[in-house]
Amino acid sequence: MAKPPSPAPQAIRPKGGPLTALRNWFFAGLVVAAPLGITLWLVWSFVVFVDGAITPLLPRAWDPENWLGFQLPGLGIIIVVVGLTLLGAIVANLFGRTMVRVGELILARVPLVRSIYSVIKQVVETLASNDASSFKEAVLVEYPGKGLWVLGFVTSRNPDPEIAAGLPELVGVLIPSSPNPAMGQLVFVTPERIRPLEMSVEKAAKLVISFGIRSAEPGDTVEPDKKS
Repeated sequence: MAKPPSPAPQAIRPKGGPLTALRNWFFAGLVVAAPLGITLWLVWSFVVFVDGAITPLLPRAWDPENWLGFQLPGLGIIIVVVGLTLLGAIVANLFGRTMVRVGELILARVPLVRSIYSVIKQVVETLASNDASSFKEAVLVEYPGKGLWVLGFVTSRNPDPEIAAGLPELVGVLIPSSPNPAMGQLVFVTPERIRPLEMSVEKAAKLVISFGIRSAEPGDTVEPDKKS
């Protein structure tokens, strides 16, 4: 005996009426549009800033905007990239390295400038280095007191001798501030007050930026290692 045809499935209506549906659709659209819009705005603001700072430095005869008759967005970015590439090619040879050393020797004779230049150079070289493992480790740190754990980034496992005097195993850790992980407080703690995390620095930074809200997402569970 043939079965009677099943009734057509009815559309699922959202609970709460049309106003609730409109509200849900609005926030769903906001979740999609806000990150994209803010990202595009930040990128465009950066491009406009660089163009405004670099393009006026070009001689009028070299400015492509005079040939085209309209503004060329991103021209400043192109000039910076090309200029840095050429600079890198120059300093890669013996003459360029010699000129850099001479310039650094001159800066080393200026009391305030040499300190600023030395710190900035060390930070940039560390960030640009592929083997900068000290910036690729997220940890939990027992700070500022016993039983209080905060997220941190290891910056150095070999502090200066003046700092490590009497405590040779001190570890330098940056305690980031939410929502800006680039700002924070540098602390030196003993290894027993640190718990390594099986978490990338990118995930840890997102936790700081989101005030820990992102920790509820799948795959981001913080699993500290057990103390030995």
